[in-house]
Amino acid sequence: MTDSIPDAWAPVLAPVLDTPQSRQLGGWLRAEEDAGKVIFPPRGSRLRALELTPPDDVRVVILGQDPYHGPGQAHGLSFSVPADVPPPPSLKNIFKEMESDLGLTPPAAGNLESWARQGALLLNNTLTVEQGQAGSHAGKGWEAITDACVAAIAARAEPTVFILWGSHAQGKAARIPELREADRHLLLKSPHPSPLSAYRGFFGSRPFSQANAFLEKSGRGTIDWRL
Repeated sequence: MTDSIPDAWAPVLAPVLDTPQSRQLGGWLRAEEDAGKVIFPPRGSRLRALELTPPDDVRVVILGQDPYHGPGQAHGLSFSVPADVPPPPSLKNIFKEMESDLGLTPPAAGNLESWARQGALLLNNTLTVEQGQAGSHAGKGWEAITDACVAAIAARAEPTVFILWGSHAQGKAARIPELREADRHLLLKSPHPSPLSAYRGFFGSRPFSQANAFLEKSGRGTIDWRL
């Protein structure tokens, strides 16, 4: 995969990384780049979500499908973009829901690192994508790695909020027994915030206030969603 696993996540991911599928993933990515394919996010940013949010710090998991596939957008955190990049439509809709839910003015910039540093694991199901080709790296090996991340969080005793937006994210729950069966966590499911689906139930789902109410009740504090 060309990026180093953060130390805190190494025990969690060691078993899955020591498989032929994971070893093939790294070789496949290198071959794609050697062939001239542009892959997002760039090397050094692909595991940014894990770097910013160690497993012991996770209070919320926000799961996306795969990185943004436009130039300069993806930087390793689901739904987030660098501060100098305009928020894409899905992120604008997230901010609209945040305004409706919490009364917060939508920010001009879309860097969500402050959420990650507070314990919100901003994870995509697939951690790379080819430029201009949404879903192009699905089925190449990332899913086993991100499954292991989610399963490790779900297996802990600490109550955690899992925010699953869209069918790809919700499919993650169905594949992980620890998440599917645990009753100590809060699962918030809704359509994806994409303009194609946000009006089917994403708007009005109030994920931010629900997450904080659950965390506070569980004695785990709250996330300051302001940006």
